[in-house]
Parts: sequence; C-alpha cells; structure tokens
Amino acid sequence: MYSRIKKIIAERLSLSEDEIRMDSSFLDDLGADSLDIVELIMAFEEEFDLKIPDEEAEKIETVKDVVDYIQSHLGNDLENTEEISDLDK
Repeated sequence: MYSRIKKIIAERLSLSEDEIRMDSSFLDDLGADSLDIVELIMAFEEEFDLKIPDEEAEKIETVKDVVDYIQSHLGNDLENTEEISDLDK
C-alpha cells in the first residue's frame, strides 16, 4: 500500500518516489498547495475505493497520516502486511 501511495504522490506532484518519506509534509517538504492536497485526497479515494471526509482530510499533513488513515479504514489485508517493512524507507 505504501508504494501505491508514494506512486500517486510522485505522479501528482511531479516528484521522484525517492523524495517521498513517511515523515514528509505535503506542504513543507513536498511543495504541495491546497489544491494539490485536494487532488491527492481524491486520488487516494479512487485508488483505495474509500471516502475520506473533509474533516478527516483536513487532519492529513504528512505521508504517514495518509498511510495510517487508509490502513485503519481498510484493515490489514495481505497487501498491507507485505509492505509494512517498507514504511520507513
């Protein structure tokens, strides 16, 4: 799941996946603006087939926030557990 999230962020923000870390702030580290964040939230919703309410989306500031939100709302399926070791890369 983390690799899918990184890929979406890299594509939407025109970054290399190597520039994206778990503790990366969308605004401060990745250069996203408020419109970019809205578009990222919509892309995550589409990719993972879930709805992120506005009040929850406003709390998302880092890549880890996205990973934590998606994991908590999708549960721990096989793909999630396979990629847990990638979370700190």
